[in-house]
Amino acid sequence: MHTWTLDKPDNLVDWWEQSASKFADRRLFGTKNKNGVYEWITYREIDVRIKNLRAGLAQLGVDKDDAVGIIANNRFEWPVCAFATWGRLARFVPMYEAELVKIWKYIIADSQTKVLFVSKPEIYEKIKDFPKEIGTLKHIFVIDAEGENSMAALEKKGAAKPVAPQIPTPDDIAELIYTSGTTGNPKGVLLSHGNFSSNSLAGCKMYPELFKNDGKDALTLAILPWAHSYGQSGELFAVILKGGAMGLVESPQTIVNDIVAVKPTWLVAVPRVFNRIYDGLWTKMNKEGGLPKTLFVMGVNAAKRKRELAAEGKTCLMTNLKFKIADKIVFQKIRERLGGRLQGSMTASAAMNPEIANFFFDIGIPVYDCYGLTETSPAAAMNASFDYRLGSVGKAIEKVKIVIDPSVVEEGATDGEVIIYGPNVMKGYHNRPEDTKAIMTPDGGLRTGDRGRLDKDGFLFITGRIKEQYKLENGKFVFPVALEEEICLIHFVQQALIYGLNRPYNVCLVVPDFEVLLEYAKEKGLPQDIKTLVKRQDIIDMFSEEITKHLKGKFGGYEIPKKFLLLDEPFSLDNGTLTQTMKLKRNVVLKMFNDQIEALYK
Repeated sequence: MHTWTLDKPDNLVDWWEQSASKFADRRLFGTKNKNGVYEWITYREIDVRIKNLRAGLAQLGVDKDDAVGIIANNRFEWPVCAFATWGRLARFVPMYEAELVKIWKYIIADSQTKVLFVSKPEIYEKIKDFPKEIGTLKHIFVIDAEGENSMAALEKKGAAKPVAPQIPTPDDIAELIYTSGTTGNPKGVLLSHGNFSSNSLAGCKMYPELFKNDGKDALTLAILPWAHSYGQSGELFAVILKGGAMGLVESPQTIVNDIVAVKPTWLVAVPRVFNRIYDGLWTKMNKEGGLPKTLFVMGVNAAKRKRELAAEGKTCLMTNLKFKIADKIVFQKIRERLGGRLQGSMTASAAMNPEIANFFFDIGIPVYDCYGLTETSPAAAMNASFDYRLGSVGKAIEKVKIVIDPSVVEEGATDGEVIIYGPNVMKGYHNRPEDTKAIMTPDGGLRTGDRGRLDKDGFLFITGRIKEQYKLENGKFVFPVALEEEICLIHFVQQALIYGLNRPYNVCLVVPDFEVLLEYAKEKGLPQDIKTLVKRQDIIDMFSEEITKHLKGKFGGYEIPKKFLLLDEPFSLDNGTLTQTMKLKRNVVLKMFNDQIEALYK
């Protein structure tokens, strides 16, 4: 087994105390008011609330290893609850607002939550009877409320009787994060203070330019939910440690407008955010046509050529001139539309398509691919601003070791299962010794279930998901995710799912970009109704031709889908086809559309 020496601060209580003292008067969280203007709250103001709530929790008898839960989207009360909990040596259990009531109930019971905070009265109404059914749940407090069961009332009680923070050890459990999983009940991942602190410290070292000037200029827009470890280690804890600030996004629909309002210097996001921006730009240019599109295309081509020449150590005056013109007239406007101050972004949770990554690098907003999972707190490998390789997910972060196990894949393969060792590896699954044993190697490594390879310089390339790969009837392997990601690059495709297990050929379920599809239908004089359009053979044929043409030369002929099913509704949390981390629940989708899929094989 491995042991690691951790840098300080090695727990999240010291983490907060240090920053609250050092950066007391700096702004920390910005939230949008009713007039659409961001209002800011300081480290000092948050610190007062943490102190009061910590004392309130003490009066409720919250102590070491008790569980304190929260059902809330990102809001500044979220870290107040978290840091107050940790100051009592208790475990924090975050849950999503957009979740099924039965999942809340399962998590609260499984984690033995004692005190629960919920964001608003509507959620309280759904769970107010839980204490009658869950013996450990003693108290529920509402954040957006007044009166006895409000969070404010508990803070007021605490203010009258302050208590000093208790300092955890690095091995003390900080959080129970429940993975939404694509099958079965969620598993509670036990993450320690050392897991989080080591992970966030290592991540901060990858982007030194973000925290120059003592972190005064570091400003992010919090897009990712803090209920997931990525939003915490990658943004919340990192920004707090360095004295930066973060504006909170109002909703997924307002991201671009919120970027303009907050003017962040950095984004922590997922590929989907950049895919949508990229698609939106192309849709806008195709719609405008004329000179704007000509300049845009010229700039994109010149940037690509400039990059190719640079790789050969060459340069070209005409290419540089074309790029300079497009940069000044077109790309500058795109940067301004994204706030005008973005130095870059890190992205994870799915592979960033190299074509889109190259585009953002070319226009001056580099996007760095990273990799990890909830069980590794989450980062395991990251591209750094000073050491990156497009197409890879970077090198192992500080104190982490990545090993490739070829024994679990087919003979002759150049890749294998990615195994992670480090202080970022979880303490196990809560109440699930068998599941813990199954995912851990005897010497303390974590089996990720992902296929990958390491190049000669140590950059990790993810090549697929071991459980998701399948064989066609002809015995050839298919990695559906790679195909799906490539198909989603087409500007009129929003989502895609590839299927073909033990079948003669692959088929593809496509969720069109409805806005683009309606625009196309309008031009062709077709009905302006999505349900009608997705059933029309001429529309299906158009998608089939475009997707096939796009995949040719990039994939083997046996991989390219032969039949297509267009859907009139996107995969989403609401219809149960996506997990909270936006991963596709393949089994759910395949079951849902079983009859239509079978028809494609007849």
